[in-house]
Amino acid sequence: MSAPHQLRITQLASDRRLHQAFAWLHLHEPQLRRWQMEFLAIPAPPFAESERAGWFCERFRELGLSEPRVDQEGNTVAELRSPPSATILEAPAVPNPPVVLLSAHLDTVFPAGTDCTPREDGARILGPGACDNGAGLTALLGLAAALRHAGITPPCTILFAANVGEEGEGDLRGMRHLFQAEPYAGRVQAAIALEGGSDRMVVDQALGSRRLRVTIAGPGGHSWADAGRANPILTLAAALLEVEKLPLPARPRTTLNCGVIRGGTSVNSIPESVAADLDLRSVSGDELDHLEVRVLQTLRQTVEEENRRRGEKTLTLQTVRIGNRAPGALAANSGLASSLRAVDRHLGIATEARIGSTDANLPLSMGIPALAIGAGGVGWGIHTLEEGYDPTGRDLALRRVLLLLLDTCALTAQNASTLPADPQTEGRPKGTGVHSLA
Repeated sequence: MSAPHQLRITQLASDRRLHQAFAWLHLHEPQLRRWQMEFLAIPAPPFAESERAGWFCERFRELGLSEPRVDQEGNTVAELRSPPSATILEAPAVPNPPVVLLSAHLDTVFPAGTDCTPREDGARILGPGACDNGAGLTALLGLAAALRHAGITPPCTILFAANVGEEGEGDLRGMRHLFQAEPYAGRVQAAIALEGGSDRMVVDQALGSRRLRVTIAGPGGHSWADAGRANPILTLAAALLEVEKLPLPARPRTTLNCGVIRGGTSVNSIPESVAADLDLRSVSGDELDHLEVRVLQTLRQTVEEENRRRGEKTLTLQTVRIGNRAPGALAANSGLASSLRAVDRHLGIATEARIGSTDANLPLSMGIPALAIGAGGVGWGIHTLEEGYDPTGRDLALRRVLLLLLDTCALTAQNASTLPADPQTEGRPKGTGVHSLA
């Protein structure tokens, strides 16, 4: 462990205002719980998160964050800004100053029409999305409230985002907008995604994925009158069996799954079309490329062979990529990784590093330091109707995130201070108090 990193965290943790923020998180669990029960009752299926986004916009406004709004992609965003003058580091202000992103995804995996009304059973919160991402979204509000209560002005701007599009076919659309569109394109220097429960978990290696929608179509017909016509369902079944035989490397670990099949109209009809959704995953981008090519070749060969066997081209194949998450990893020597190690040592937490597919994939694939981190408590039944969450003791995880967030802001501000100085301030010594909380 680097002594300078550990000293920074120790100094940061000793600040009186940090203790006020910690106390708010510990004493206001009932408020966190009320927020969680309220927004969980607002469904947020993929591509229909707007009502929940509006609810978060109102909470951001009540907490006094700057410019709360719902952006063009549907993300709810607001800022906790650094001082307009350089009171943290004696360096000139810069246009479009850098920001650190703190986010939690709004969407759930559950389709429209799912009863998402949460229930309480003692300390436990039961219902779809209670943990994923009820825990992360609650933490997002709690951390904003604690910072505002303690009067902490961070050394660089924090962008709070309740974002859309993390689950399934959302394909990180919320993150893509934040990182690639104005006003934040090129400004986010580090990203922390609040994801589910646990006070030890951190995802610092991004699992890459490709999602393919495969459609096979034919003339269709009546099962008796048109018996013998090419059947897209049977051809797709044959193609999937061939795809399943493709050899997959154990290292780097690579997987292939068919999760959805849809098509047909009735038991006595030859279907006109059938579709399947395939999920390809690997920690290696090269392996994903190779597997995708082999899958497409196998599908094409199966359909072509069936058409040759019949002597006519009655079946057609269409494949569309419906998801693409690049792999990546947080460099062990990055400031964010070093901060996490120092924070966990300070709090006595045994870090549980994991591989996962989260909102952190997008910034990591762009070379921006990022990770996904647990928001405390314990969850179970994730992505099922029996999902549940026990928030007992979650304030430890929130203290962990708060220390990590502020230290990351300090490092970001310190890096920004190395920009060319304004002539009027040339020669002025830069401040050394990177952990001044203004």
